[in-house]
Formats: sequence, C-alpha cells, structure tokens
Amino acid sequence: MEEYKVSVIVPVYNVEEYIRECIKSIQAQTYSNIEIIVIN
Repeated sequence: MEEYKVSVIVPVYNVEEYIRECIKSIQAQTYSNIEIIVIN
C-alpha cells in the first residue's frame, strides 16, 4: 500500500511561546510520513 506524504504548514509569526509545543504535538501523531513546514 502506498503511503502518502502529508505536509503540515505551521505559521509562527508572533507565537514564539507556542512553537515548541506545536511541533511536538505534530511529531506525536500516529501517521509518520509527514513533513513540517514552519513559516515565519
């Protein structure tokens, strides 16, 4: 079965205090074929 890559785009302008928690939450998902794109 082919696994699709999911891109998660995270806008981070003026949210410095939440970035670490947000990225950890995305990484903790059960689907593992993801890429995280962080945009300032």
